[in-house]
Amino acid sequence: MSQEALHRVANLIQSAKHLVILTGAGVSKESGVPTFRDAMDGLWSQYDPQQLATPQAFEHDPRLVWEWYQWRRDLVHQAKPNAGHYALAQLEAQHTGEVLTVTQNVDDLHEQAGTRRIVHLHGNIARSKCASSCQGEPTIIDLNTLQTEDVPPRCPHCGAYLRPDVVWFGESLPPYAIARAIEASQNCDVMLVVGTSGLVSPAAQLPSMAAQRGAAIIEVNPESTPITPIAVAKLNDYSGVVLPQLLDAIGA
Repeated sequence: MSQEALHRVANLIQSAKHLVILTGAGVSKESGVPTFRDAMDGLWSQYDPQQLATPQAFEHDPRLVWEWYQWRRDLVHQAKPNAGHYALAQLEAQHTGEVLTVTQNVDDLHEQAGTRRIVHLHGNIARSKCASSCQGEPTIIDLNTLQTEDVPPRCPHCGAYLRPDVVWFGESLPPYAIARAIEASQNCDVMLVVGTSGLVSPAAQLPSMAAQRGAAIIEVNPESTPITPIAVAKLNDYSGVVLPQLLDAIGA
């Protein structure tokens, strides 16, 4: 990666009045969080993730689905933010314009690193909610307030099973989250796309949406993706490597 390319990207970001940061699984993977399909190993290697991450799977065998997600929660709990997470949080704190992070990740590593303005498109695996949404969608329940050995635990309001607060196959994204992400993408002048494959919709459409409105798309990814052709600049490295360098270039 040339210093010229780095400083060009730094100037674009520094001059942005409305910056959107879109992050994907690659950012969390650098912290040791397995991607969705990488999580299917060991005891879970016999399963297809699409057999476990659906409302139908939960209805058929709620205990199995809950235990798989509990295993994934334990993996996420052990992970810590990496240099890329911290650089993005610092970028938000230092930037003079508006900055919004839109993430496809279900962990809270961005928040742990200090990011404050964030939209979780696919939910938050650390949270649990009533499967019947008895108090509205979502009805979040703090597991620490429950005294039960039920697996899954049951909602203290209505008795329905609790489930992870994540988006499963066949479900719509949270209306507020996708509406806010679309609005920000349509109004930004720069979008920084970090560690996403560009294959999962509707998040994959956000960069194109921004580019059509005239925004400059900057991609950080060691691999080529469907986003690469519309990017005005591509930093071919891992986020934990390149983002601290980018932050230094902005500071300089």
